[in-house]
Amino acid sequence: MAEMPEKDAPFTVEDIVQTPLPGCVAPTAVSFSPDDSLVTYLFSPEENLTRRVYAFDVKKGETSLVFSPPHGGVDESNISPEEKLRRERLRERGLGVTRYEWVKTNLKMKFMLVPLPAGVYVKDLYSSPDPELMLPNSPTSPIIDPRLSPNGLLLAYVRDSELHVLNLLKNQTQQLTNGANGSSLTHGIAEYIAQEEMDRRNGYWWSLDSKYIAYTEVDSSQIPLFRIMHQGKSSVGSEAQEDHAYPFAGALNTTVRLGVVSSAGDGETTWMNLVCGGRSNMEDEYLGRVNWMPGNVLMAQVLSRSHTKLKIIRFDIKTGQANIVLTEESDAWVTLHDCFTPLEKVPSEGFIWASERTGFRHLNLYESGGRCLGAITSGEWMVEQIAGVNEATCLVYFTATLNGPLDTNLYYTKLEAGDAPRCQPLRLTRGKGKHTVVLDHEMRNFVDIHDSVDSPPRVTLCSLKDGTVLKILYEQTSPSPILKRLKLEPPEFVQIQANDGATTLYGAVYKPDSSKFGPPPYKTMINVYGGPSVQLVHDSWINTVDMRTQYLRSRGVLVWKLDNRGTARRGLKFESWIKHNCGNVDAEDQVTGAKWLIEQGLAKPDHIGVYGWSYGGYLSATLLTRYPEIFKCAVSGAPVTSWDGYDSFYTEKYMDLPSEERYLKSSVMHHVGNLTDKQKLMLVHGMIDENVHFRHTARLVNALVEAGKRYELLIFPDERHMPRKVKDRVYMEQRIWEFIEESL
Repeated sequence: MAEMPEKDAPFTVEDIVQTPLPGCVAPTAVSFSPDDSLVTYLFSPEENLTRRVYAFDVKKGETSLVFSPPHGGVDESNISPEEKLRRERLRERGLGVTRYEWVKTNLKMKFMLVPLPAGVYVKDLYSSPDPELMLPNSPTSPIIDPRLSPNGLLLAYVRDSELHVLNLLKNQTQQLTNGANGSSLTHGIAEYIAQEEMDRRNGYWWSLDSKYIAYTEVDSSQIPLFRIMHQGKSSVGSEAQEDHAYPFAGALNTTVRLGVVSSAGDGETTWMNLVCGGRSNMEDEYLGRVNWMPGNVLMAQVLSRSHTKLKIIRFDIKTGQANIVLTEESDAWVTLHDCFTPLEKVPSEGFIWASERTGFRHLNLYESGGRCLGAITSGEWMVEQIAGVNEATCLVYFTATLNGPLDTNLYYTKLEAGDAPRCQPLRLTRGKGKHTVVLDHEMRNFVDIHDSVDSPPRVTLCSLKDGTVLKILYEQTSPSPILKRLKLEPPEFVQIQANDGATTLYGAVYKPDSSKFGPPPYKTMINVYGGPSVQLVHDSWINTVDMRTQYLRSRGVLVWKLDNRGTARRGLKFESWIKHNCGNVDAEDQVTGAKWLIEQGLAKPDHIGVYGWSYGGYLSATLLTRYPEIFKCAVSGAPVTSWDGYDSFYTEKYMDLPSEERYLKSSVMHHVGNLTDKQKLMLVHGMIDENVHFRHTARLVNALVEAGKRYELLIFPDERHMPRKVKDRVYMEQRIWEFIEESL
């Protein structure tokens, strides 16, 4: 491999692990104040992970600091073990202030609630310079998931696995639930499967009038505990081990009940006629979503264990009686989403529901009883999220892929059912790339957080009438010194055909500088994920500041990304290619991509490697073992090496219940005999990974030893699914580069 002169080598492995990434310092957690006069957000002027709350005055166009956390706020050393695990589920790395919430009251004051390690603070933005500690925390009894009632007068939270409510006016606390034991029976906390796989972070839900709270009771007593040992600790015993109720594929799931209790604390729980998981019938296996409708009607989305049937159930909260409103079925699977939207007027007490029955997720209008009035949107593109609904003007606003699967834009259309194709939705956001939006309460303006491979995030206030930019909240006026030094080049997007001859696949090419490394072909590394619910190839700044990729490119290595069949944002037909087919169709598409690179004269044959993490780690190891004639080396990070060792929800959705033939064929261990002496494999894993257990890598090592195959093993005894400590990450990147340099 050609070496660059030292003076022309701007990249170091320390540059790879920097956080935030270059250009990724824009405001986050954007929201409008209750009266829409302020836009608030989390921001770090120092361009680090420690954020405070700032407010942009919509009329004055001025920005001010409104909340700075006492004692520095959140850091990795002052949060509870429970909160650390919740941060793992959320993939949260932010420090300082990580969350805030507006207090919505009829009073002409502006209050903000901010949860911190010391407790929950309330800040009066106008009359009080200092925040007030409203609810102190305790290291032995931490506050979990504090959230305000819709009327802003009550604060619900979980403590000691029980649901509590604090009356902010009276400063009085009520415990609403009883009977939890803190380990196998909890109230108001989302179970592991819900947090990790269902994108359901909460275990309780306020009614619209703030009088009731629906909550889950989670019973994991029937699930054998999976013990993780902290092998890197000097101590032994309870401090050096942790137990998790982890439901493996084919095994029992936790038992989840749904109850409703008065927020005033003056009544017993009414249990809804529903039991999910445990030993219930397989049709009511997962409690996917819970929503309140006007009039204190409770709705729940319940998914079957096979994932092919979802029921929306209406409950009478006084009796618990259940009534099925609608049923969604699919031969592939029904994917949970957050597009269920209650309506008050159009039609009265009806709702919007998104379905993939046409092959793409689209919005439909329903009466309260569940009768479908017709489609609101249609076409060979998908709705992602509903951003807002204006019933007064009969308009619905949503983000979608109408302008192509590499982009995300905001659109609006009429809130009426019928012949959806007659009225093409109108686009409001401008500029190619990714748009993340937040609408104000009065449906007049919206905040647009926009980025692309050519530009870092820019935050603007725009008119909801026509998308016109009204004011700029944040933008980078000039490249940062890091960006100037590293000279990052965005990837080139390409389209190729899958081997079925009919499916278009999107790829991204990162070419080395030909003035330094000469013309192609180049040694090549393929950066792969390849699994469901993820899209690597999209027009976003994150693809330009993919620092490991850019580091490899700076060293003369071409990097390639391809979204194979089974990945996200292409519709159900494209995504469901992976059903019962993990490690097969996804691998075939990656091989097609590698061959295309060779045919185009971009990649050197016999000098192609692959790297990835999690599902990407699984696919990296699979590609190396199944296609030794194509791939010379692989870096496999935290791989799922056999699907019988992963969790029930994810695994069974794509691979069904354990099948000896299907699971065996898809396991990495089944193919290790194909490895040749010329191939190199590096395995990387955190030993306390509670998501993809280190056991996966250990089982693969056993198979490699049994087959007499060489491997390299890089372990981190104190890390979970992804290394967090800076020194660990620097060490990992250095070792990965050395491995690639020696193996490729």
